[in-house]
Formats: sequence, structure tokens, C-alpha cells
Amino acid sequence: MRPPRYKLAVVSWLAIYPLITLLLWALTPWIKGAPVPVVTLILSATLVTAQTYVVMPVMLRIFGRWLRGKPLSDDPQAES
Repeated sequence: MRPPRYKLAVVSWLAIYPLITLLLWALTPWIKGAPVPVVTLILSATLVTAQTYVVMPVMLRIFGRWLRGKPLSDDPQAES
């Protein structure tokens, strides 16, 4: 069973907001004065890579139980 989209959206936002804030803070000295398309390219490439390979696996472990919800079965063995 797939998690509801609103739950995926919440977890994604919880991962992206701090990550993009950190990236903007860390990269500002190097990207200051660069053209907007270059800044967007650097930030989006870094954000998507970090989100996919580092942040989301951690977030899915943290929020996995909430995302999946309760099992539909009444069988107690199905929960283990």
C-alpha cells in the first residue's frame, strides 16, 4: 500500500526546507553575483542529489511508520 500523497508531501517538505536553507547559507559566498540560471542550476543539482541519496532515505526511516499507517489485517502476525 502506498502512503497518501499529502504524507509524502509533508515528509518531502520537511527534508527540502532545511536542506535548501543550508545550501543557500553555505554556497552564498561562491554564488553571490552569479547569474540566476547558474545559481538555480547549482542549487537544484545539489538539492536533488542530496535529497535522493542522503536525506530521503533517512527521512523514510524516521517517518516510515507514519507513512505506512496501521496494517489493515486483524491478524497480529501481520504486524511483525
